[in-house]
Amino acid sequence: MRIKSGVTTRRHKKKKFRLAKGFYGDKSRKWRQVKQQVERSLAASYVGRKDKKGDFRSLWITRINAACREQGMSYSVFLGGLKKAGVTLNRKMLAQMAVQDGASFKKLVELAKPRPA
Repeated sequence: MRIKSGVTTRRHKKKKFRLAKGFYGDKSRKWRQVKQQVERSLAASYVGRKDKKGDFRSLWITRINAACREQGMSYSVFLGGLKKAGVTLNRKMLAQMAVQDGASFKKLVELAKPRPA
């Protein structure tokens, strides 16, 4: 006896068509285009999730650098000074402090200033 795959195929296609909802032109209506575009889109969204982490890190570094330069110090000197002082705050927290709590960030800059040997 032969087993037909109608139900499985329909379920599979329905899922892909649902993912393609809102795509431009035939990319949301024709099976071959839907298949190709959904595959590309899923790959791009995977890459995008990885890129987002680097984008945020860049943003934090930019914010910290801007706040440091207002205090007359460069980003690299600031981070090196914090490391020597034993402060283990990550860039996300430092950027948040720089934007929202200028007074405490100023204290960190003072702490990171190079000491004469």
